[in-house]
Amino acid sequence: MERDPYKVLGVSRDAGDEDIKKAFRRLAKRWHPDANPDKPEAEARFKEISVAYEILEDPEKRKLYDRYGHNFANIAGNGAAGAGHAQGFDDASLQDILEGLFGNSGRGAGRARPSRGQSIERSLAINLQEAWSGASRRIRHGGRSIDVSIPRGARDGTKVRLAGEGEPDPFGGPPGDLFLIIEVLPHERFSRDGDNLEAEVPLDMFTALLGGEVEVPTLSGSVRLKVPPGTQSGRRFRLSGRGMPLLRRKDQFGDLLARVRVTVPTRLNAEQRRLAEELRDSL
Repeated sequence: MERDPYKVLGVSRDAGDEDIKKAFRRLAKRWHPDANPDKPEAEARFKEISVAYEILEDPEKRKLYDRYGHNFANIAGNGAAGAGHAQGFDDASLQDILEGLFGNSGRGAGRARPSRGQSIERSLAINLQEAWSGASRRIRHGGRSIDVSIPRGARDGTKVRLAGEGEPDPFGGPPGDLFLIIEVLPHERFSRDGDNLEAEVPLDMFTALLGGEVEVPTLSGSVRLKVPPGTQSGRRFRLSGRGMPLLRRKDQFGDLLARVRVTVPTRLNAEQRRLAEELRDSL
């Protein structure tokens, strides 16, 4: 790492974790080789950005860099012999630096554990029916197609992890992961409240007055709902188990809350009006 990582990411030396992360994401997106096929310098720039983030996102690595500058990386690279002792470090302090830089499988093990590439996130929009039933999607990532399985009951913010599909590691370790952040699109008929669904159901005035049955839509097909005589507009009926499947809980579902909206005829002929007036007068 020859350049100051703070300057590489364009952040101040007292920048917070979130500012560092935002700067890295912005620059990584701009300089990713896949997004710059006509710029041969993009790969080197991207690696430089990744190395800078590797140092600053880890509190221990950042502390070591702030204390020793570029020299701490040279010490870690040269091993315990020569350079480490020339700088006044004993084997134990050098081991601490190695652990801070790369991690270690255990104190005294004598070899650095590879770091990992940066994990990345991207959003994936699905509709409510797909969230109810689960779905398979094919996405384009890194210049190739990847099949993705979306679990039943997914909701806004659900993360789907694709192991090893993140950024490559500049130090030669395994790549990071790709996390798809689910966004469930609004539905024209249903609204969602956690694992429950709500729907408005039209109910004609005669069924509301006399009682009967009304057809209620669900994401798994329509069902018949019995309504008692004298049902008022706005009354809610709970249909148990007709809501969303519970995420990663087999055969468990939320409820559907059906809110009835009483409708009245908009056109009456003379005879119908006379009968309606007689009913009104009798009531």
